[in-house]
Order: sequence, then structure tokens, then C-alpha cells
Amino acid sequence: MFFPKLRNADARPVLIALCLGLLFVSLSAAGRGQAPAPAFKSPGVVVSIEPNGFTMRTDAGATIVVHLPEHAKLLRVAPNEKTLKNATPITAADIGVGDRILVVGRMADDQKNLTASAAVVMSKADIAQKHEAESLAWQRGVGGLVSAVDAAASTITLSLSAAPGATKKILIHVSKETDVRRYAPDSVKFDDAKPATLDQIKPGDQLRARGTRSEDGSEFAAQGVVAGSFQNIAGTISSIDASQNTATVTDLKTKKPVLIRFTADTQLRKLPPEMAQRLAMRLKGGQAGGAPGGAGMGGGAGAGGGAGQGGGGGYGGARAGAPAAGGAPPAGGTPGLGGPGSQRPGGGAPDLQQILSRMPPAKLTDLQKGDAVMIVATQGTASGGVTAITALGGVEPILTASPSASQAMFMAGWNLSGAPSGGQDAAQ
Repeated sequence: MFFPKLRNADARPVLIALCLGLLFVSLSAAGRGQAPAPAFKSPGVVVSIEPNGFTMRTDAGATIVVHLPEHAKLLRVAPNEKTLKNATPITAADIGVGDRILVVGRMADDQKNLTASAAVVMSKADIAQKHEAESLAWQRGVGGLVSAVDAAASTITLSLSAAPGATKKILIHVSKETDVRRYAPDSVKFDDAKPATLDQIKPGDQLRARGTRSEDGSEFAAQGVVAGSFQNIAGTISSIDASQNTATVTDLKTKKPVLIRFTADTQLRKLPPEMAQRLAMRLKGGQAGGAPGGAGMGGGAGAGGGAGQGGGGGYGGARAGAPAAGGAPPAGGTPGLGGPGSQRPGGGAPDLQQILSRMPPAKLTDLQKGDAVMIVATQGTASGGVTAITALGGVEPILTASPSASQAMFMAGWNLSGAPSGGQDAAQ
């Protein structure tokens, strides 16, 4: 299962919650004759430091030069603070590029210059530290396929793979304090995920939660939950429009054309012929070994449809082709193909994430009409078309091996946490 990717914009709700407190500080200063009545301006990020202030880009996209007079009240708060109770005074010299900031002051007639009476700052370093801690919490959480939702009991039953051919159930407890979000129909960016309610989560959804696991591992108290619906597409390319970063794929299952959009976040790879042949053989051979079943949506996705990296479950045993000491592949094995050096016991589907992570990024122009592809994509919107999250070309041997072989391929370790370094090449 993919992990939410956190960005500076995630500090926006906290900054907005501080607005009233900051406005009170500014009005109090004005009452002492320090400044005229202020006008609130939306929060933003510092993009450059100026001799008497800084330039900020607001969350609405405007660029404003902020002037800091000597009487301006400047405060710093931690990213998790929602009041000014624990704010600490700072000087203009403590403000840096990349800091999140909320400013109160007077806007000039040109709407491009603002004289601040007060400002509250969240430092870039503090935000990065908070995001690192939250990312670790997501990775240590649980992820899988939703099998049941009980809104009355505020619980979600999650299925994840425990071993080849076996599943494990985890009961997720959701409280009023749990941050529940749902991915947008055409995006897997955490910034695009919208607040949701428990009744919006349905069986078949992919879900990841962060929080506290019970001692026996059967229950999980969620502090945060993010869910979404995705689809697998296997078919052949009927046309490519590189200028629009799109391709039309004829779905082998529905026999209908699907417009696929490729973005900077699409993870695109193309299998060399020899590797594709070996994968097809491995997949066919793994059927008797009881390859896990499921939606095949995330790192370790199997019967649970996506227990993620870092403790979310996955296949039993070590990952196939897992790096040995020093980061080298196991001796004698082809990375991810379950050869002599494979550490995956009992056969089963190869670990696609290990394979993809060792392959160079491909470009849309590397694909041609008639090529077979396997794609994990968003559900799409009413306007038509879907966005590719992970796309794999060069899979002709896999699709011709057998329908069950291609399905097992989808069950392997797709990682939807976002494109790795170089993933932006997909849309070029």
C-alpha cells in the first residue's frame, strides 16, 4: 500500500487555526497606537528574504512583498500547535526561505505590498521534522484491503496478506479525533485527499492507517486514515500522444479503449524481453504455490490487497531479491525473479517493487503502438480518462502466458507512494 506524501501545505489548517489569536495580538498592538487596524491575508510560504522583510507566496498563488516595521510582533510556533499559548518571540533575522508564515497587516493599494503588524512562523526545519515523524508513523501503521465497514461501531475490517494463500484480519477503530481522508478520484497526492466520513469508505477500497496496534496485532486504534479506490488495467497500446502525455490502451478484460494520462508522478518502467520471459515463467510456476490473492495495490499487496512497506504485512518471509549487506542483490539471483538467490520461500509472485526499484525510469516515448502494458491507475472522473500511477511496459510474455499469470503480476508489490527519483521522466 502506498504511503501519504506530506508537504508544507499540510500546515495550512494549523496556520488558519492560529488566525484569530494572531489577529488579537495585532489588534492589541493597534490599540496601543503601534499600527492602524489590520487586514487579514491568507497564509503562505517565504520565497525570498528582503532588506526590510521578505517575499511570500500565498496559498492562493499571489506573490506579496511583506515589510516588517520595528513594532511588528513576530512569533514562532511548532507545526502541531493550534494556539499561540506556546509561541516564542523571534526577530526578522529568524525568518528563512521555505518557512510557512501567516501575516496580519495593511495591504497597499497595489495589492503587492503589505506592511505587517504581526506574523506567526513555522520554520521549514520544524515542518520537515514533523513530516518525517508522521511518515514514519504511516509506515509503521497498517494497510490493506477494506473487507467490511461498521459505521455504528466506528470500525473498519482490514484484510492483509499474512503468508502465501493466507489472509489476516485487523479491526481498525476510528474515533472522533481520527483524521479520515479519501483520495481524489484522479489523484493519489495526499494534498488532494479530502476530509471524509466513515460511511464514505467501502469494501474493496485500499486503506492505510497510522496509530497504535494492540498487543496481539488484531486491533488498531487509528489516529489517521486515508483510503481510495483504484483499478488495474492490462492491455495493448492503440495510440500514443506524447505531446499530451497520454496513451489509449485497449483493456484486455473489457475490450474497450481507455485513455491513460501520464504525469510527473507516474512510475513508468519497461521490462527487457529476457526479464519478461523469466517473470512469465516464474508467475506460471508460482500458481501451484498458492500466490496470494487480492487487489494487488501496494507494497506486499496480496490477499489483503496492499500491506505496505515497513510493517504493513506482505508475503511471508523476506522479499525476493532483497538486498544483501552493502545493498547488493543476493548472490546467484536475478533481482526480484526468485532465482537461486531469492529469499522468498515457497514460490509465489515475484516482488515487483524490488524489480522496478532496480530498473531505470522509462519515458512515454519508449512505448509504441501495439506494446502490452500493465497499469495501476486512478478510478478517473466523469470527464473521462484515468491517471497512471504505476505503468509497466514490455509485458507481452506475461499477458500471453495465462490470465492467471497476469493477475498474479498485479498481486505483486506495487508501490503507489509516488514516483522515485527520476520518475518525472515518464511524462517527458
